[in-house]
Amino acid sequence: MEFIARVPLFERCSKRELAAIAGIADQVDLPEGRVLVNEGTLGQEFFVLTEGNAEVRRAGRLVSTLGPGDFFGEIALVSNVPRTATVKTVSPVRALIVSGRDFWTLLDESPRTQRKILETIGDRLAMLAATGKSRV
Repeated sequence: MEFIARVPLFERCSKRELAAIAGIADQVDLPEGRVLVNEGTLGQEFFVLTEGNAEVRRAGRLVSTLGPGDFFGEIALVSNVPRTATVKTVSPVRALIVSGRDFWTLLDESPRTQRKILETIGDRLAMLAATGKSRV
């Protein structure tokens, strides 16, 4: 839960809300070279890296490197649009994964949590639109 509290997506959440989020997150250890999401596919989960690094490629070109605390996939969950990039581990990675089903169940059960998370996503989308960047 302490790590989840530092993730910008959940920065507006209370301790109780963070505990609920921690309850639906699965922690996994992944090897170097594992593709986490593929460009063009629909999103069914989002990821929070807790250890290790991953690279983000769009049309085969490296566009970013992610590390502990970075997260991705939340936009595809809430907007039901295809992933805009491929993310692949470049070292062993420990990550938290939240499935779309669990995410939406949590949001349905807690309108206050829903509002806080969607406000944060809205802020991120506005920032990305202003800078011309896109999310995975």
